[in-house]
Amino acid sequence: MMTNLHISKDSLDQWLCQMISENIRVFAPVLQGHNVDFRLLSSGDRVAENYIQTTQSVKRFAFPKAEELFSYQKEGKDIVLKERDLDDMPETVLWKVHPCDAAGFAPLGGIFNWDYKDNLYNTRRSKIILVSFSCICCDDACFCTSVQGGPGNTSGSDIQITELPDQSFLVELLTSRGEALFKRFVKEAAPADNIQKEKYLADVPVYFNLDKLKQKLASAFDSPIWKQQSERCLGCGACAFVCPTCACFDIQEDSKGSSGRRIRCWDSCGFSLFTLHTSGHNPRSTQSARWRQRVLHKFSYMPERIDKTGCTGCGRCSRACPVDMDILEHLISITDNE
Repeated sequence: MMTNLHISKDSLDQWLCQMISENIRVFAPVLQGHNVDFRLLSSGDRVAENYIQTTQSVKRFAFPKAEELFSYQKEGKDIVLKERDLDDMPETVLWKVHPCDAAGFAPLGGIFNWDYKDNLYNTRRSKIILVSFSCICCDDACFCTSVQGGPGNTSGSDIQITELPDQSFLVELLTSRGEALFKRFVKEAAPADNIQKEKYLADVPVYFNLDKLKQKLASAFDSPIWKQQSERCLGCGACAFVCPTCACFDIQEDSKGSSGRRIRCWDSCGFSLFTLHTSGHNPRSTQSARWRQRVLHKFSYMPERIDKTGCTGCGRCSRACPVDMDILEHLISITDNE
């Protein structure tokens, strides 16, 4: 389903204020120091405007940085397991999400469901209503159009909102959940069938051909390009932690006495310990091998396995990198490499 409507700025502001006043859990981008990031809104909070990108993605709302899988208690010779209560996961509205973040939930969902249905991820995702805002500005790190996305891409969104030059808004109702949320809080809206949003969107160039990149990668496993590109990589993991699609995790045991719990926490294939065997052998012992894994995973292995590219072109990894590794620059060089 898709319905296009036109609303005023006052209607948009009242919609958000009313959700907060009715104690709906709404997270939105807020300016915090010099950074913009998602925060639980309270009355009086001001949603950030005219920013390029939030520091972190919204993946953590479905795939938290750390979460308890189950806990246990030893009672004599018996062990009593207690699984996580899925019913206590709250309903959440994510407000003013960029399209590249919304699109990240498709590859995430593919990862967490390709061989095993992950109930924790699926339950959290099912309780998120995602309201994205089309991008009207961009920077040189943005390349969503090169990975089959765009500044007005609606993939993953329940509602998408596009700001118009007169500060009114085009609202696209994309799912039944989005329609229900909108109709609950917005009473005045006009049909908008004749509004063409594309002319109001940011101009994000297409920097490389995705199919050509995949063809190049198919025979690039032993290419010297990985060493060339990774020479300044620190293996810090910043790129993975800000990425909307990275889903590497570790399992940790937290025990004390007769009780304990098992925790899943974010990890990164860029870390040297990620593939270290108990024997001491590491099949990816160099940073070049780990960088190769990152690129091949996103642009070869994921498309082959789940039919989704593991990158949405948000540019966060390039902005977050302390040594200025630019993934867009590297992808272009791979595509153009003869």
